[in-house]
Amino acid sequence: MSIYVDADACPVKAEVEKVGTRHRVQVFIVSNGGLRPSQNPLVENVIVPDGPDVADMWIAERAGAGDVVITGDIPLAARCVENGARVLKHNGEALTQANIGNILATRDLMADIRAADPFRQGGGKAFGKADRSRFLDALERELRAVSQSGKTVG
Repeated sequence: MSIYVDADACPVKAEVEKVGTRHRVQVFIVSNGGLRPSQNPLVENVIVPDGPDVADMWIAERAGAGDVVITGDIPLAARCVENGARVLKHNGEALTQANIGNILATRDLMADIRAADPFRQGGGKAFGKADRSRFLDALERELRAVSQSGKTVG
């Protein structure tokens, strides 16, 4: 089991490291640079070349059954779910076979709406303490579920 973090703009990297360390799980922090490397031997910073979706491709090519992926990128989440990985958004929302199709369709619809009205203002709500707490809870649950499903930890 490994945890893959789509690290660019990820607000829960420290929480992932903390929970991953407690469970003795390898954590891959994937970005195109600019992040301070962790001294934790269970955390590997993976620097990918600049370019569209390079970090996403690196994660999607590796994450599979028994792994947990942390991302807010819905197309990446869809690829990882398809590969059998468990996926969490930064707020703790699980993306699964049951909901990823609707979430992907909604994302595409919202992109079309934004493209049709360039003056449309607004966006997502701010990331708060409640989101961080929900995320920690969800990550604990996912790691326990993977461990109990017969997958080895570490």
